[in-house]
Amino acid sequence: MQTMLPPGADGPGPFRFSDRVLGVGELNRLAREALEARFPVLWVGGEISNLTRAPSGHLYFTLKDAQAQVRCTMWRNRAQLLPFRPENGMRVEARVLVTLYEARGDFQLGVEALRQTGAGNLFEAFVRLKDKLAAEGLFAPAVKRPVPRYPRRIGVVTSPAAAAWHDVLATVRRRAPRLEVVLYPAPVQGNGAGARLADAVRTASARAKTDRTDMLLLVRGGGGIEDLWAFNDETLARAVRACSVPVISGVGHETDFTIADFAADMRAATPTGAAELATAGYYEAGRHLATLEQSLSRALQYRLNNLAQRLDRAALRLVHPRDRLAAARERAERLELRLAAAIARRLERLQGATRLLQLRLDGCRPDVGRERERCARVAARLALAGEKLIRDRAERLATVAAHLQHLGPQAVLARGYSITRDAEGRILRSTADVEAGDRIAVELAIGQLRATVNSTGA
Repeated sequence: MQTMLPPGADGPGPFRFSDRVLGVGELNRLAREALEARFPVLWVGGEISNLTRAPSGHLYFTLKDAQAQVRCTMWRNRAQLLPFRPENGMRVEARVLVTLYEARGDFQLGVEALRQTGAGNLFEAFVRLKDKLAAEGLFAPAVKRPVPRYPRRIGVVTSPAAAAWHDVLATVRRRAPRLEVVLYPAPVQGNGAGARLADAVRTASARAKTDRTDMLLLVRGGGGIEDLWAFNDETLARAVRACSVPVISGVGHETDFTIADFAADMRAATPTGAAELATAGYYEAGRHLATLEQSLSRALQYRLNNLAQRLDRAALRLVHPRDRLAAARERAERLELRLAAAIARRLERLQGATRLLQLRLDGCRPDVGRERERCARVAARLALAGEKLIRDRAERLATVAAHLQHLGPQAVLARGYSITRDAEGRILRSTADVEAGDRIAVELAIGQLRATVNSTGA
């Protein structure tokens, strides 16, 4: 295997430089060139941790296994081609170029492609615990408690040295300056941090009445899955659910989720977001009061302006009582004249209407003699019409009776016909209906005959 020597190196062995002094930048460049020349593009397997998505679209993360870890960079033109979304705890295989970031002298891998190989150990433990507690109903919406809108005092479980504690204080001072905050200190990272966080939550729960706290904030800043692992502790999750006051969690950043987030009564994306949720009532009340103050100020100003205008108009109408009496007397005289003229016109109209109605009444009075003559004429015409109707109906009845008599059975029998019936009274129409020896009855125009059939023929 051939070893590449940088400029100024002496001899064929490992890098042997002359007494020339190298600058740091030149040294890092030589190291990068040596690494890139020594290692071809290769595949490396590990678990993603400390993943950061830059606004430019580049991905920065750590690839680790049980023995070591290495920083990785994946540029936007490569990252946007990924068929999946990388997450912390995800186990992947990366196609990488071994290189060195010259500006800081950091050994890193330039990632050209990623493929999934499964979930990391921590992520698998996270999923198992989440499924277990969810099956117990620890995360059910029914057990979530509403947070008070106007808390008297809020408790905060976090490390006093953490940036999250200062973020919460700054947010509370800005949005609700008079709201008091009580710190229940606990480490947020490292061995035993989960148990100590659970102890702090239990302490806050036990002292809620004494400290007059209405809610509890469980907060920590962002980090990788290992940094936030204390908040995936089962004991902490159960302590959160058993807390005597509602709990708001604000752990990590927007994309970070922990078991404590699921167990809390409400989740905020960040510690600042948790403080904003805790002070939302006071903040909205302040904004509402400011709006009411503006509205009240405008209403008062409007009222004062109207009263000033009314005062000005009243001042213009102020006159001496003698002048007011003279004006009233003159107005009364005018009204008297108008009233007399109106009454006269009204009486004249009523008199004209009365005369018109009298004329109409005279025209509508009936002439009794003429009506009596008309009734007599109508009665005579009615009597004649009745007699004619009776005659016409009598003639029609006689005609119908004669026609019926002509068509009746007796008229047919009178012309020499007869009706023959068997012993049961049925009319015989054919010789086939009787046999020799049957008794028959023959009806004539006058009287009946009883006979016995001697023989029948066709």
